[in-house]
Amino acid sequence: MPSGGLIACILARFGQLLGVKSVLRVLGYLRRYPLLGGCQFVCAAVMAASVIVFPLVTRHVTGTIIPEKDYEAFIPWVLLAFLTFFLKDALNCARIILNNHFEQKVIFDIRSDLYQKIQRLPLKWFDSRRTGDIMTRVVEDVTAMERVLIDGIELGLISMIQIFAVGITMYTINAEVALWATLPVPFLMTGAWIYTRNARSRYKAQRDAASDLNALLHDNIAGIRQIKAYAAEAEEHKNFNRLSNTMRRATLRVMKWWAFYSPGMSFLNMVGYALVLGVGGDAVMHGEDGMTLSDLLTFFLLLSLFYEPVGKLHQLNQMALSSRAAADRVFEILDSQDEPDATTGTPLRSPVEGSVVFEEVTFAYESGQQTLSKVSLSAQPGQTIALAGSTGAGKSTIVNLLCRFYEYDQGSISIDGQELKNLSKSYLRDSIGYVTQEAFLFNGTVRENLTLARRRASDDEIWRALEAARAADFVHALPQKLDTNVGERGVKLSGGEKQRLSIARALLKDPPILLLDEATASVDNQTELLIQQALDELMKNRTSIVIAHRLSTIQNADQIYVLDQGSIVEQGNYEELLRLDGQFAELARAIH
Repeated sequence: MPSGGLIACILARFGQLLGVKSVLRVLGYLRRYPLLGGCQFVCAAVMAASVIVFPLVTRHVTGTIIPEKDYEAFIPWVLLAFLTFFLKDALNCARIILNNHFEQKVIFDIRSDLYQKIQRLPLKWFDSRRTGDIMTRVVEDVTAMERVLIDGIELGLISMIQIFAVGITMYTINAEVALWATLPVPFLMTGAWIYTRNARSRYKAQRDAASDLNALLHDNIAGIRQIKAYAAEAEEHKNFNRLSNTMRRATLRVMKWWAFYSPGMSFLNMVGYALVLGVGGDAVMHGEDGMTLSDLLTFFLLLSLFYEPVGKLHQLNQMALSSRAAADRVFEILDSQDEPDATTGTPLRSPVEGSVVFEEVTFAYESGQQTLSKVSLSAQPGQTIALAGSTGAGKSTIVNLLCRFYEYDQGSISIDGQELKNLSKSYLRDSIGYVTQEAFLFNGTVRENLTLARRRASDDEIWRALEAARAADFVHALPQKLDTNVGERGVKLSGGEKQRLSIARALLKDPPILLLDEATASVDNQTELLIQQALDELMKNRTSIVIAHRLSTIQNADQIYVLDQGSIVEQGNYEELLRLDGQFAELARAIH
């Protein structure tokens, strides 16, 4: 069996003894690096086996060379001990270097797979998750779950080899004394089982408490302006202390068990020393089984080397339990179901003309709470249709369904005659530009935010998009122009500037279908005019579906659909709907 596979088998067996099913899955990452694993195994095996040399040298020197005063043999045996220690620590140096590379490669792979998985999850999954909790799993839990794999090799593999090597040596010297020396081992195993039996809930509570605290901290830092604006610092401090106290109690619960477990195991180790002193000393005094004083001295040296790795295995036991809780949380994400057709499905026929048709579409975010009911609408290539209605009428849901952020329950949605549910999401979203109501900008430069739409866009193309979005003037005025950092969520820019950059990003993508959720934020008249000019430029020669809040957009739409409680109650152009004097007429008067 290759050495990398041997390591995997040893750790797999260790994992089975602990019942760590989630952690065992991590071993698949180990098999990606058989050379690193093999070299580390060789270093660990030779290093662990070499520890028995010094006790055997000591036995020979104290039992033969010193009594016989053999000065010629004395120096070579001392040099042998010196060379053994040098070899052991040289191999340990090599093992640590290999271990560090191994560790970072595994962490990188797990974290990369986890992030890739998060990107493939449906939006509905994110609706019920806290950002801080997800961040904790990606950053902290991956590192914690990795420790049982890497440190499991360091502690578990070396310790097991050393225990077997030293144990065999002790039984070779004197089986009876060795039997007494290892008598505490069954009690140590029982203690480890008792400690492990109910440990999962303790460590899970600790990880969950840390995650809750991170989630609250993320929300409060993101909303620090609101907290200050409402003078809510004291109340939020109470909330933070409440969760921090929960984490404190969960940690103390773990530490309380460890406080009994660790000293208890240490006491049982020392029992082994006392038994060797009693039984071995008695054998030396009575001259039984050929036991000599040098043999007794050798036994004490071997015993320290026997129980040292046993102590490391206790540490590994605690580490494995903590890693198991972290692994469960990581694999909960990795086992979540991908959004359908994330990487499969039929591509849209090229070129995309932009015909969009909804037929009797019904949808509910939660079962029993219908959001859309038998909605039918259509947009011909190049048309602009407006969605109007009160808050909660279902306008944003239509846009979400067209992007396949959610899957509709009944009915049909098609683009250029192709059923939406059969399309590849990557091809679909490549053909759609989406300008959200709240212009979201990443914490990066202007250039980085715009090239999200088209990674290889040239500076000339970026500036043309900025010109069309009426954003070139203020970008030119920025300290580093395109390379100016806009801050988290674009905090360094005004609301109107963020909106125009968001429009420029959509223009740079140049999609055949545009989805626009107009911003309702109040801006001055000049900014309002610039934004409207940018929107007019954006909607030219493409199919546009607009959640309209501006009267000018509604007036220029080819068709307007008025929604109420998830159903279309009125449709027509601006003049036709005004003549109906229904809900749309009331909305139009309200906008005036």
